[in-house]
Amino acid sequence: MGQGTPGGLNRRPGDRKQDGTDKKEKKFEPAAPPSRIGRKQRRQKGPEAAARLPAVTPLTKCKLRLLKLERIKDYLLMEEEFVANQERLKPQEEKAEEDRSKVDDLRGTPMSVGNLEELIDENHAIISSSVGPEYYVSILSFVDKDQLEPGCAILTHNKVLSVVGLLQDEVDPMVSVMKVEKAPLESYSDIGGLDAQIQEIKEAVELPLTHPELYEDIGIKPPKGVILYGEPGTGKTLLAKAVANSTSATFLRVVGSELIQKYLGDGPKLVRELFRVADDLSPSIVFIDEIDAVGTKRYDAHSGGEREIQRTMLELLNQLDGFDSRGDVKVILATNRIESLDPALLRPGRIDRKIEFPLPDIKTRRRIFQIHTSRMTLADDVNLEEFVMTKDEFSGADIKAICTEAGLLALRERRMKVTHGDFKKAKDKVMFKKKEGVPEGLYM
Repeated sequence: MGQGTPGGLNRRPGDRKQDGTDKKEKKFEPAAPPSRIGRKQRRQKGPEAAARLPAVTPLTKCKLRLLKLERIKDYLLMEEEFVANQERLKPQEEKAEEDRSKVDDLRGTPMSVGNLEELIDENHAIISSSVGPEYYVSILSFVDKDQLEPGCAILTHNKVLSVVGLLQDEVDPMVSVMKVEKAPLESYSDIGGLDAQIQEIKEAVELPLTHPELYEDIGIKPPKGVILYGEPGTGKTLLAKAVANSTSATFLRVVGSELIQKYLGDGPKLVRELFRVADDLSPSIVFIDEIDAVGTKRYDAHSGGEREIQRTMLELLNQLDGFDSRGDVKVILATNRIESLDPALLRPGRIDRKIEFPLPDIKTRRRIFQIHTSRMTLADDVNLEEFVMTKDEFSGADIKAICTEAGLLALRERRMKVTHGDFKKAKDKVMFKKKEGVPEGLYM
């Protein structure tokens, strides 16, 4: 019995097995969780389950979700900034819109210009325009009805054509540009050989305006107008320029073709406006060049344009010698076809003096050559008497053209003096055959 018990049943816990090897004791390892095979386990409830962190797998999907949420956050921040800017800029846009509306109110809507034909009552009238029929329209309350009278220029609404205003300045723009603001440079000294014509136009136009008492003392009425007629280039317009230069009266110059207007009634209206402005600015002189454009003899017209031209001439006849007196308004007409004018236009009472401008004679030619060559540098061989005594019919414009052409020929050859040969070449170039209308020697 003295032998040890088998199996080591009586071994104490502190004793180690002494078999030559010192082995460590193994740590406690919990059992592996059961696999997901079979029934799904019930979700735990309670505070322990709330505090328990879920197992997050896999990690890549979570990063993608984080990036997506950050992008949404950036977009929301941009939207917040945009809304804040819109709220900040909204007062400025409202102010700009208010300023724009004020500018539009100042500019106003487009308005049409018409004429008042007849006043029906205080709030209605009949108006007309140059391009359309007459209309029965209303007069707005803010229009000064005391200044409205038949024939005045008014402003109408662009759509409803109601009278919205009155044009105070009724001067036609075409008449305002006819007034000569700057006097021409030509004077009586620049006109050669027309001493008789200058004397006649001074007696008929200038003297009645400057010394009307002389005509009253002698017991006659001064002439109302004169007509200048003659060949082209004989100095008719030049004499009118000299009159405008020497007189202090208002000078209105018109070309006869300007009195022919497109629409019906505009031509007579322009004539009336022209003489009305001349009367307001009196003493004044009205110069109508190329009067044969509207003053031709009357005949049976076959078109509306010809009848309108004749109506314009009838209005001109009425203004020259009508029921109303012209006062200190003198009229100068100019034409080179006096035979085509209507006899009613040339009768005494309308045109009291007819001044003829003939082709220059030898004395007049010499004077015109002296005027145009006074500032030219001439060579010693120049003999102007050869051109003065020629048998060719020169007008004043032809002589001026010869002098100008001679100077151009000298410039072409880089010479500072004009020779006699230059004048000969200039004469051959300027003179032309009256019938064929081609330069002499062109096809020889």
